[in-house]
Amino acid sequence: MKTSLKPKNKKYIYALGRRKEAKARVRLFRGKGENVVNSQPIGKYFSGKIAEIAYLKPFAITETLGKFYITAKVVGSGMVGQLGAVIHGTARALDKENHDLYHSSLKKAGLLTR
Repeated sequence: MKTSLKPKNKKYIYALGRRKEAKARVRLFRGKGENVVNSQPIGKYFSGKIAEIAYLKPFAITETLGKFYITAKVVGSGMVGQLGAVIHGTARALDKENHDLYHSSLKKAGLLTR
């Protein structure tokens, strides 16, 4: 029996991330949860320590690690492009969450630019 990794009846912030030909539809949820990409845990979908550092970068920069989690659907391009699209979408969702607090640090890190 397959278990669903979808959060039920929760409010989220939606953002679209793009890189190369990849497009990621990202939902940002408040609270603790598992980051999921294409119905798989993000660590399984993007394996490796370097990928882990990359997809956690928007949370690390805004000091929100453990306060938010994402679910994403990503299509197109290869793994590197998809990873970049997820990072871009996560950064844009965090920017929507609190523009005044997070925008400048995300912008300086270059995460809001396609």
